[in-house]
Amino acid sequence: MMGWAITACSSSSDCFREEVFCAALVTDTLGIDDHGINQDAWAGLLDAKENQLADRVEYIESVDARDYEKNIAYFANLGFDLIFTSGISLADATLRTADLYPDSSFAGLSQPFEESRPNLASLTFPEDQMGFAAGVVATQLTTTKIVAAVCETSGIGSMWRYCEGFRAGVKYADESVTAIVVYRENGDREKLFIDETWGYDTGAELINRGADVIFAAGGVTGQGALRAASEYGVYAIGAERDQAAELGESGSGVVTSFYGDARFEVQEMTRRMREGEKARAGVGAIKFANLPAQIPPSAISGLEALLTMLKTGQIQANIPPEKP
Repeated sequence: MMGWAITACSSSSDCFREEVFCAALVTDTLGIDDHGINQDAWAGLLDAKENQLADRVEYIESVDARDYEKNIAYFANLGFDLIFTSGISLADATLRTADLYPDSSFAGLSQPFEESRPNLASLTFPEDQMGFAAGVVATQLTTTKIVAAVCETSGIGSMWRYCEGFRAGVKYADESVTAIVVYRENGDREKLFIDETWGYDTGAELINRGADVIFAAGGVTGQGALRAASEYGVYAIGAERDQAAELGESGSGVVTSFYGDARFEVQEMTRRMREGEKARAGVGAIKFANLPAQIPPSAISGLEALLTMLKTGQIQANIPPEKP
C-alpha cells in the first residue's frame, strides 16, 4: 500500500520540462507529523516553493517499510528533479533507486552512505555534538550531581555518538557531575529501536541510583526512558525530534530535545540543486526545542554559542564515528 498527499503547493506542472524544477519528500513510517525530520523536511520544501526555489513540491508518507522503494520511484517516474528521503531506514532503498533513475537527484536525510553516486547526496547531523550539548544542559539541571544517558545499542554508530557525546559534554561542563551511560546491549534485534520496556526499566533503575536528569536516544526505546523520567518527576532531555511535543503528557519531564535542522538544510540543498550544482554530502545544523523557565536566558544564549563553536570546530567532542 502506498500513501501520498497532494498538497496545495503541488500542481500539474510537467516535471520533465527543463524550466520546471520539482522536489519531493518520501517519509519513513513515522509520517509527516513526526515532530522531527519528516515534518521539518516538508517545511523546508514549502519554504523552497514560497521562495521560488522549486515550482512543484509534494510528499508521500510511507505506511510500510516495504513501500519505500516504490514510493521513491513514484516521483522519479514523474520526472522529479530532486527527491529527499528521510531517516536511516530508507538508506538502502534510496541507494537502489538512485541507480535506477540517473536523471533524478536523491538526498538521504540522516543517511550516511558508504557508496557514492553522482546523483546521490547524504545529509547527516552530528549526533556527537547533539549529545555533547545535552550533557552540558544536564549539568545545569542536576542537583544530585548524577546524570544518565539511555541509548540503543552502541553497535549503531549514531547511538554511540549520541551517548558518548553526552558523556563528553558533562565532563566538559562540570567534572564534579557523574555521567552514567547505559546501552541496550545483547538485546533482541527484533526490538531494535522499539524496546520501550527496556528503555523505561533502565531509566527507572538509573533514577533509583540517584540520577535526576535522563538523556535518551534510540526511537521508541529512548522514549521509554523519557516516560520513566516524567513519571518519576525528574528532568529528561530528548533527541532525534521534539520529544515533548511527540510524547505529550507522558513526556512532561522533557525540558528540551536536540535534533537536526532539516528545514533549513532542505531549502538550501534545493537552492543549490536548482542552480545546477551536483549532489554532494553535507553536515546539517543542530537546533533545540524551547528550554524551560528554570534555564535563564543567559544560559540559552550560551547554549546557542556552544552549538556554533561545536559546528566551527572551536570545541571538539572528540568522539569517534564508531565504537572502537
